[in-house]
Amino acid sequence: MKKFLFLSISLILFIVPSKIQALAAEAAILIDQDSGRVLFSKNANDQKLIASTTKIMTALIALENSKLDKKITVGEEILKAYGSAIYVEIGEEVTLKDLLYGLMLRSGNDAALVIAKNVAKSEEKFVTMMNDKALELGMKNTHFYNPHGLENDDGTANTSTAYDMALLMKEAMGNEDFRQITATKSYTLKTNKKNYVWQNKNKLLTTYEYTTGGKTGFTKKARRTLVTSASKDHKNLIAVTLNDPNDFTDHQKLYEEYFAKYNLVTIIDHEDYQLTDKEYKNKILYLKKDFKLLLTKEEEKEIKVDVKINKKDKFTNSKIAGTISVTLDDNILAQENIYYKDKNTKSNKTSIWEKIKSWFS
Repeated sequence: MKKFLFLSISLILFIVPSKIQALAAEAAILIDQDSGRVLFSKNANDQKLIASTTKIMTALIALENSKLDKKITVGEEILKAYGSAIYVEIGEEVTLKDLLYGLMLRSGNDAALVIAKNVAKSEEKFVTMMNDKALELGMKNTHFYNPHGLENDDGTANTSTAYDMALLMKEAMGNEDFRQITATKSYTLKTNKKNYVWQNKNKLLTTYEYTTGGKTGFTKKARRTLVTSASKDHKNLIAVTLNDPNDFTDHQKLYEEYFAKYNLVTIIDHEDYQLTDKEYKNKILYLKKDFKLLLTKEEEKEIKVDVKINKKDKFTNSKIAGTISVTLDDNILAQENIYYKDKNTKSNKTSIWEKIKSWFS
């Protein structure tokens, strides 16, 4: 049986025709969380206000640059906060973890300001970190002015695109702590001043069983914004809608259609896949992992694989022998390195006999 390889790379704007044409959103996108492949798109590169979905970046910056158990005393930075809040007080003692739950579940603008102050020493430095991260992720049409998402007094406001926010959510869902926080329906906290019980504003967590996380947002100018994720039968999707009055309904519709439309296909089992080349006759060519891809039945028939092996004069200490590319309709869906090792290198595979001995022991 012919085998193919799926390999993960950055998001590729490869649009598949969809039955969903009546979304109320001004801009929307649906992607495969694992590969980054775009499955549905509507005005995905149009710059829009993003409101409190900003807080996905705020949480990610905090998680990557501080510790969850960091002890924090709330300061006067909260005096600048307005709008949605968790209502912490000056002098209240909390941890970064507590603030992140307040940020993501209740969209606390006060929590965002406290996080920024305690992670980067100032809101301005924190915002610089947010914009640097956006550039790193390839969010080319995004700019942050604050860590909460409200419009500033001078009229400036955080802007992004559905495509860029999908990039951000994909990155954030790769963080284990973020996944746990964003999937939490309720969080209870007792501090030196108060007791709190926070319920998640993301209604899909309670109304749609396959939801794994997300962040809501709203301002009068941005209107309703929503970023969510959902998983079913090992298929993982991310949806983004900007200025959508029916956002929760639209997200569920997108998920249901695309879970049904796409199958999770094992393109290659790395332990069974055989690679040989005369340039590497004394080497073992191998791949590091199994690869899977969401495909329709029609697409499964059209997938093509291109193997490129380096010549001997290109041998390097990196142990890379070449690359494999996976294409569909001349669009590169994925690309990954092929590695080599000496034939006398001990295999990572466990023999049947070793497994039997291990079982008896």
